[in-house]
Amino acid sequence: MRMILMRLSTGLAALSTLALLTTGCSAFSDGGTDDGTTRVVAAFYPLAYVSERITEGTGAEVTLLTQPGKEPHDLELTVKESAALAEADLVVFESDFQPAVDDAIDQNASGATVDAAEVVDLVPVEESAAEHDEHTDGHTDEHTGEDEHGHEHDHGDVDPHFWQDPLRVADLADAVAEELAELDADHADAYRSNAADLRAELVALDEEYVAGLRDCARDTIVVSHDAFGYLEKYGLHVASIVGLSPDAEPTAAALGELQELIREEGITTVFSEPLEPALGEGLAHDLGLTNGTLDPIEGLGSADATADYLSIMADNLDALVAANGCR
Repeated sequence: MRMILMRLSTGLAALSTLALLTTGCSAFSDGGTDDGTTRVVAAFYPLAYVSERITEGTGAEVTLLTQPGKEPHDLELTVKESAALAEADLVVFESDFQPAVDDAIDQNASGATVDAAEVVDLVPVEESAAEHDEHTDGHTDEHTGEDEHGHEHDHGDVDPHFWQDPLRVADLADAVAEELAELDADHADAYRSNAADLRAELVALDEEYVAGLRDCARDTIVVSHDAFGYLEKYGLHVASIVGLSPDAEPTAAALGELQELIREEGITTVFSEPLEPALGEGLAHDLGLTNGTLDPIEGLGSADATADYLSIMADNLDALVAANGCR
């Protein structure tokens, strides 16, 4: 069971209006959608990475809505971005993760959509990924919401950070490929071939995590916010300073419990995040521990010109192996 020391109960915050991201993805076209180009809009980085990989070599354009260096939770759409979303042939998003995108889709989207929350098996926040997967190996009845063992899956709040599990990313890729194949039949084989290639890489990444975290001196990690629960499928236990939102503030009681856990487990490292480093850095400094970096990959950092999902996941694995004394 995941060790969450504080759960955020308020809604996601909205900050200043964001400009259009063009680095690494195609810019919005002034010509609309009448030139035969298939246009995909992806709400935040992991979804854009999948969309880019699936559309390689097809001439499709992918636009990312969340700028590098910005938290996706905080996204507000400009008029131009809203127009691009409205004109897109396909919008790839995750419902209940970015309220501004949900609202824009409800009001303006005219093309197809792929909602990651509907095509990826999201884990309830009160379960670990391993616990969830144990009782969802069978088929789920779409009418009752129960699997073949009778387990009910309407658990309420779910953990949206599915991209920490490469196999769930592969499931999203398959869904995006199939939707694009329907929209653009001329490139259907390319979309499906790209999805198969990406799945092979993601399966290999999953196997690297299994092997790398199999034999460790410690199995508990301390992170800034609750974005790493899907890593528990690899035998980790995750303790977070705050809940699902990095904007939350820790309480004194939560920090006291966390310090006790660190002493009991012999934890040597507190992980910070590239976009929100303060929480982890502060706790590590106060306790005289190593401050490591674990990237939740919600968005790219502004200096991450050459980084991508696969390379960041590999860096995260190296950090976990070092912090937990894995062999």
